[in-house]
Amino acid sequence: MEIKVLGSGCPKCKRLERTVEQALAATGIEANLAHVTDMDAIMAYPILSTPGLVIDEKVVCSGRLPRQAEVEDWLKASA
Repeated sequence: MEIKVLGSGCPKCKRLERTVEQALAATGIEANLAHVTDMDAIMAYPILSTPGLVIDEKVVCSGRLPRQAEVEDWLKASA
């Protein structure tokens, strides 16, 4: 599973990355997690605001911080 956090590296983006790490630990799902900060790469995805969360090249959330339970559900659905 490939997971990408899209964002410039702002506090919200870093918080989303920590939430994803916690959700991965809670579910026991193994994944490659990357934080994409390059604006050209971010603009390749259909998001209007950051932070964004992409699981296996599908945007599951953008412009807000999801709860850990939401992220866990998305991970389970993609596993």
